[in-house]
Amino acid sequence: MRRRVGRPGLLGTMARTAVIAGTASAVSGSVQQAQAQRQQQVAQQQAAQQQQAAEFAAMQQQVAAMQAPPPPPAPPAAPGGDLMGQLQQLAAMHQAGVLSDAEFSAAKAKLLG
Repeated sequence: MRRRVGRPGLLGTMARTAVIAGTASAVSGSVQQAQAQRQQQVAQQQAAQQQQAAEFAAMQQQVAAMQAPPPPPAPPAAPGGDLMGQLQQLAAMHQAGVLSDAEFSAAKAKLLG
């Protein structure tokens, strides 16, 4: 029996095609897997950067809160309360008719001492 030299037969061509297709499929799968891993790594890095940025912002807010000047102290209370406010309140009550002239004068004298 003599072998032909030259073109392979139908079975040889099919076998060669199957090997090429299998190799291409394996390479394609490896490439896709590598891309998926890279995308996952990038996503993890971005998440880590976002978390670090959030922590940094929180630390900046804490530092700013520590450096903020304390609120101004409340003005000292006048002895016996707010005299002007009380006099204005008495005057408003007098104008509204709640206090008579005599009651207004007595209350004002009491406030003024």
